[in-house]
Amino acid sequence: MTQRAKIDTDIGDTRDSQGAPPKPEPSVVHRPAGLTSAEVAERVARGEVNDVPVRSSRSTADIVRANVFTRFNAIIGVLWVIMLIVAPIQDSLFGFVIVANTGIGIIQELRAKKTLDGLAVIGEAKPTVRRDGRAAGISTSEIVLGDLIELGPGDKVVVDGVVAEADSMEIDESLLTGEADPVLKRPGDPVMSGSFVVAGGGAFTATKVGREAYAAQLAEEASRFTLVHSELRSGISTILKYVTWMMVPTAIGLIISQLVVKDNDLKNSIARTVGGIVPMIPEGLVLLTSVAFAIGVIRLGRKQCLVQELPAIEGLARVDVVCLDKTGTLTEGGMDVTEVRPLNGSDEAYVRKVLGALGESDPRPNASLQAVIDAFPDTEEWRCTESLPFSSARKYSGAAFSEGNGEDSTWLLGAPDVLLPAGDPALAETDRLNEQGLRVLLLARTTRELDSPDVAKDARATALVVLEQRLRPDAADTLAYFADQNVAAKVISGDNAVSVGAVAGKLGLPGAEHTVDARKLPADREEMATVLDENAVFGRVTPQQKRDMVAALQSHGHTVAMTGDGVNDVLALKDADIGVSMGSGSEATKAVAQIVLLNNSFATLPSVVAEGRRVIGNITRVATLFLTKTVYSVLLAILVVVSQIEYPFLPRHLTLLSTLTIGVPAFFLALAPNKERAQPHFVRRVMRYAIPSGVIAAAATFTTYLLARHYYTGPEALNAETSAATLTLFLVSLWVLAIIARPYTWWRVALVSAMAGAFLLVLVVPWLQDFFALKLVGVTMPWTAVAVAAAGGAALEVAWRWVDRRFPA
Repeated sequence: MTQRAKIDTDIGDTRDSQGAPPKPEPSVVHRPAGLTSAEVAERVARGEVNDVPVRSSRSTADIVRANVFTRFNAIIGVLWVIMLIVAPIQDSLFGFVIVANTGIGIIQELRAKKTLDGLAVIGEAKPTVRRDGRAAGISTSEIVLGDLIELGPGDKVVVDGVVAEADSMEIDESLLTGEADPVLKRPGDPVMSGSFVVAGGGAFTATKVGREAYAAQLAEEASRFTLVHSELRSGISTILKYVTWMMVPTAIGLIISQLVVKDNDLKNSIARTVGGIVPMIPEGLVLLTSVAFAIGVIRLGRKQCLVQELPAIEGLARVDVVCLDKTGTLTEGGMDVTEVRPLNGSDEAYVRKVLGALGESDPRPNASLQAVIDAFPDTEEWRCTESLPFSSARKYSGAAFSEGNGEDSTWLLGAPDVLLPAGDPALAETDRLNEQGLRVLLLARTTRELDSPDVAKDARATALVVLEQRLRPDAADTLAYFADQNVAAKVISGDNAVSVGAVAGKLGLPGAEHTVDARKLPADREEMATVLDENAVFGRVTPQQKRDMVAALQSHGHTVAMTGDGVNDVLALKDADIGVSMGSGSEATKAVAQIVLLNNSFATLPSVVAEGRRVIGNITRVATLFLTKTVYSVLLAILVVVSQIEYPFLPRHLTLLSTLTIGVPAFFLALAPNKERAQPHFVRRVMRYAIPSGVIAAAATFTTYLLARHYYTGPEALNAETSAATLTLFLVSLWVLAIIARPYTWWRVALVSAMAGAFLLVLVVPWLQDFFALKLVGVTMPWTAVAVAAAGGAALEVAWRWVDRRFPA
């Protein structure tokens, strides 16, 4: 599994004093220098550039098109033009409302686009490209055909190519091919864009760039701002489809009854027909959903949280299990060596030399090895003759040395419980250290070749290296938040189970005292899911096991979020319902995650959950308002057609009612805090309230209208009948709003009261009475209208309680 890596002794020690990897020098003759600046310029001129437009958001044209050219805007647009021709301007107000709504939608989505595009630039992976003999990070879009691109653990292959250099480089192609095992790559082997390095390193020459690259199209689609695969959006689309089917025959019947059957003034008949059709359309629902999501993106953007796929906000609101990788999530990335404990009589000074040489043997150290490098300087007389890079699946790394005095030795550095047989005395000492939350590495000497599959067999324990992990200061509060929100936290780590449990215990995670060694987990998915449900902390988990654990949890009906920053988390992040990566994570993890925390703060996660719950909970709430209007509008139209009478409302009346009982309140309610976990079955949850509410509103309104038709006579009778019916419909709609606004807070009470006050203002101010053609005549009929509305309100209370019992969410 390894490859001989001869080290040129003339190069010497190029690692700087901080332990950073050596900077590429043009004088190193053994490495290809890459393209020259002139060659790069030629290729750019020929258009051989990696110009795939990786977009994190829709284009401005797409946003405008999506907001303007909708089915309902077309219907309302035609009706608006008709009303501008045949009726006073106040009967055309609904058209201006649509224009304003569309404008608001476009502005908010453009703001969200600006936020996303800005964050995408910050979070963009910059591959290391060697040109003129020097390596530098450049934008993916600047890569040209023939560029030499360097790779290390966690790096993503961004274009197709052929391996030019390889140092035990293992590449995971599972996201492309489904093959679970990493593939060892040698010079001359092909590499495909979309794969990533799990161990070792090297460089490859780009052979296909731009849209020709294997995964370019997939990458472009995956990172595009999108609203598809969202239960909320698909639910609203389903509702709109049904609304359209209901609306078309009802509207045709209304047109025929108002224009043909009734021998009325033509313009008045047209106005009342349009007044019946317009409120059937829940035009504000789609807008409000888009605006709520867009504002969510903007709010999260202010917290340095990049939402790569918009439904991720919604998805995280539905999460009931969050799987946390310990390293880099609960702990900070860096570590410190606190102690070296020689074993079996080993000389400490010699152990320090070995550790220094091991640190120098890996040009791309992980966090543990970087701590060793920082603590133990390299000894120049030792020369590395062969190396085995660290792999999450193996749990150890290794190197062979010529020690300078003529002796050769081979060493392994990794997990004590993997390298040592059960019952070894060193394991008891390791457990005691792990119980304190410390990370322990074993330095062992082996007599076998590094490329032997049994290299760890009979290895002799030489020393324990004790590392202290830095806990994230915000981790305890974040875990407490999840516990408070009934979201189960599962810590899944490749580290020793006892050590992981100790860290989780320090952070106050319930169940941390019962840790599970993943090597003892059952292979059967159902049995594994049961163990996962019963426990919270798991150690010694391999990358494939992380993936299996996510699938097992999902098989028990859980919605799973996975957080991680390392290459060992990629497969699990991809399979989880929601993948969350740290901004400092590997390129591969950031590429597959739907949410990237650019500030590397685990504490941002509660904000994302809260934002998702706010969006989903509130849209579910206000959708009931919109669809109640659709239901009562369709029923009123049907009742009017069957009864062969004039439609009771002009467009201006329903514009006023929609604004006061739906439009304005819905905007405030949609942006209010909401901590309820999002529930599935959006359509059913909305319609179970909207249908009875709409039926009651239609019945109460039509009852008042019929009573008023028998009560009033004379030329102005229709206006008086309309005013009485409008009063009943407003009061019942306000009652629906009052129910939806529960539980009450001061601002919700103020909101409902303000809407009632605004309607009262229209009834008492003379010019508003004339403008909206609303004038209550007499005393008996207006109070009858109020009484009918009160009966409707009582029926609403009974209906909502019955629905809660009969059709629980």
